[in-house]
Amino acid sequence: MAEHNPVNVAVVGATGAVGEKIIKILEKKDLPIKELKLLSSERSAGKKVTFNNQELMVEEAQPESFSNIDIALFSAGGSISKQLAPEAVKRGAVVVDNTSAYRMADDVPLVVPEVNEADIKSHNGIIANPNCSTIQMVAVLKPIQEAFGLSRVIVSTYQAVSGAGNHANEELRTQTAQFLNNEEMTAELLPVKGDERHYPIAFNALPQIDVFQENGYTFEEMKMINESKKILHAQDLPVSATCVRLPFFTSHAESVYVDVEKDGLNVEDVWSVLNRADGVTLQDDPATQTYPTPLSATNKEDVFVGRVRKDLDSDKGFHLWVVSDNLIKGAAWNTIQIAERLIANKWL
Repeated sequence: MAEHNPVNVAVVGATGAVGEKIIKILEKKDLPIKELKLLSSERSAGKKVTFNNQELMVEEAQPESFSNIDIALFSAGGSISKQLAPEAVKRGAVVVDNTSAYRMADDVPLVVPEVNEADIKSHNGIIANPNCSTIQMVAVLKPIQEAFGLSRVIVSTYQAVSGAGNHANEELRTQTAQFLNNEEMTAELLPVKGDERHYPIAFNALPQIDVFQENGYTFEEMKMINESKKILHAQDLPVSATCVRLPFFTSHAESVYVDVEKDGLNVEDVWSVLNRADGVTLQDDPATQTYPTPLSATNKEDVFVGRVRKDLDSDKGFHLWVVSDNLIKGAAWNTIQIAERLIANKWL
C-alpha cells in the first residue's frame, strides 16, 4: 500500500472469533495504524491482547470510545452495531460493520472489494460487510456475470460451526467426546440459541442456520438471496439458497448452480474467467482429485473454486464448488480490505 497518513483504528468485539482474526490479520498487513483501540462488552473488558509485541488492554465499548477514531471495525453482534455505530459516526469515524444490522439499508454500501469496490465511495459513515456465505459466492459469481451474464443462481451451503461463534466450536468438541464415549449428547446452542429446540451438531447435519422466516426460508438463506442481488446490482436475478450446518470448525463450502446468458460455453471458458478473477483461486483437476476442501482453505485469504461442470441437461447451466475460510475472507479479511480501500482511495 502506498504511503498514507496513519489512522486511529478501533476493533469492536475484539475478543470474539472474528475480532481475534481481525487483530491477527492487522499484524500482518501494512494498514497505516497510528493507534489501535480494542473494545468489547463489559464482560470481556480488562482482558489483555498482544498486538505487534505490545500488550493492549481491552476496554468496554462506550459512545465516547470513538473520539479521535478514524476507522471502527465492528464485529460484536447486530444490537451493539445498532447502538454504537451511529455514535462512532457522530464522532467522525467511518464504521465497517460485520453484522447484519445495516446490510440491506439503502444508504449503506454492502461491499466485497473484488466485486464492487466503487460502492464504498457512496458511504455515509457506515459500510456493511456481507454475510460470510454471501462473500465467497459473489466473489465467484461476479466474473461469470461480467463475462457471460447470469440468469439464475441456486446454492446449497455446507457451513462450519465457527459461523455461530466460539461457543458453537466448544459445543461440537463436547458433543464429539460424548458421542465417542457413548454418552447422551447435550445440545444447548444450535441451530439457533434463542429457538426452542436444539439439536446436536456432532456427526449430524442441520438444515437450519438462523431463524425461520414466514416464507419457509431461514434468515441465513434470505441474507444470501438479498445480499447477492444488492452486491451484484442485479435485483431481478433469481437466487435461491439452502443453508446447512455441518460438524467441522472452519471454512464454508457451497455447491453453486448458475444459468448463464451466453450460448455455447464450455468448462474451459468458465475456468479462464475464474483464473483471472481477483481473490479467487481455481483448484480443479478431476484427474488428480484436485478440488478445494474446508481444511485446505482454512487460514487462507482467497476464495477457492473447483468441480466446475457443465450441466448435462441445460446448455447454459454450470455447477461449481466454492470454499473459503468463513472467519478470514468471510469476515475479518474482507473487513480489513474495505478499510484498506477507504484509505487508498481517500474515501474516509
